[in-house]
Amino acid sequence: MDIYEKLTILSDAAKYDVACTSSGVNRSGRPGMTGNATAAGICHSFAADGRCISLLKVLMSNACVYDCKYCVNRVSRDTPRTSFAPRELADLTMAFYRRNYIEGLFLSSGVLRDPDYTMEHMLEAITLLREEYRFNGYIHVKTIPGAGEELVRRMGFVVDRMSVNIELPTESGLALLAPQKSASAIMRPMAQISQGVTQNRSELALYRHAPKFAPAGQSTQMIVGATPESDYQILRLSQGLYRTYQLKRVFFSAYTPIVEDNHLPSVRSAPPLLREHRLYQADWLMRFYGFKAEELVSPDRPNMNLAIDPKCHWAVNHMEEFPVEVLTAPYGVLLRVPGIGVKSAQRIIETRAHTRLTFEGLKKIGVVLKRARYFITCAGRTDEYVIMEPDAVLQGLLSLREIEKRTKIDSRQIQIGELGLPEPKITKIDTDDFRFLTEGYPQAALPAPVPRGASYERRSEFGIYI
Repeated sequence: MDIYEKLTILSDAAKYDVACTSSGVNRSGRPGMTGNATAAGICHSFAADGRCISLLKVLMSNACVYDCKYCVNRVSRDTPRTSFAPRELADLTMAFYRRNYIEGLFLSSGVLRDPDYTMEHMLEAITLLREEYRFNGYIHVKTIPGAGEELVRRMGFVVDRMSVNIELPTESGLALLAPQKSASAIMRPMAQISQGVTQNRSELALYRHAPKFAPAGQSTQMIVGATPESDYQILRLSQGLYRTYQLKRVFFSAYTPIVEDNHLPSVRSAPPLLREHRLYQADWLMRFYGFKAEELVSPDRPNMNLAIDPKCHWAVNHMEEFPVEVLTAPYGVLLRVPGIGVKSAQRIIETRAHTRLTFEGLKKIGVVLKRARYFITCAGRTDEYVIMEPDAVLQGLLSLREIEKRTKIDSRQIQIGELGLPEPKITKIDTDDFRFLTEGYPQAALPAPVPRGASYERRSEFGIYI
């Protein structure tokens, strides 16, 4: 098999191993037109200054000894199998880089023989790039759960970011769909990477030329919609991961039905892309706006409202907190107002110190007034025609046009009854399914809201800097 055939197979197989939000677009190439929205092989990340960085996204091998029911590369699936030799992958990456097609590499792999064997091949390819080819671009590697600690440690010193896929939100879901994998095997390298990053930070403080260990941190990914976990369970898990392992990002992947199985949604069902989008919005609120998972969802209401974003939904259900007077409200309170983001909250604080703000002035500094107007006053006055009652506010936020537009999206959440599974108990996230994540590791606080004046990135998918 020539290198082009290998690239075609291994880049296509890598498209399901995501570390960025889904585009929701499935437009393929057409005769007479340029471009293909579904082509695999090159994906994109964003640098701290907003530049878009192209990454070669491939698998080291699509051969795998595991039989995960949701995976396109599982051992029982009849599909062409191939692998890159370490030098083949290094040569291919440099060829793409020299032609200015890419600026970095995103590398994952199926488990070939065993985790150690696979990690050794990945490490050899990355070492060739760094030491023989002197490649200084961005490299993100998916760590293979079960690989030895020494291999994980060595990999951390030659890549920019490492990630370990948690796969599914609960241990019970993992046992059902990926019985050959274990939660402990997944969490062990995650804990090692977290400790390595923390230790390396101390070393760099003493010796600024010390080698850097995973300088862009670590992330993880979980599949949404393959098993019947609620948004409450998913967000509680994400919150625990941020606290315990200091992750840079938790990625959510809307399950794309690709195989028929009694334990999986029908292949005729659409991926829950809108649910994935709402989870990202909630995740953003937890990371940058000071929200806790328990404020956005609860055991009584375990799933988010898909018709309205979680910040607006929280505000409508807590009208006692509003209206907020923008001329005097502290920064943390402004962050909770729909339509006011991190940058606009900072601008409000800066602007009101030397001038009198008006509703028109708020619009000019970046406040989305069509949402914020229902929750703020300016010098004691509300915006004209605003009625601050929950029903009226909700009606204003959800115009008829928006409702019609959103109902066209097949965002149907998976129903537990369709899978023939027992309803999961919410308490499991606090006991059996959650304790293994945090036992034996110190609890750090959730990331604080972005402080005034701090640099803030609007978007970072692979998150070189977040």
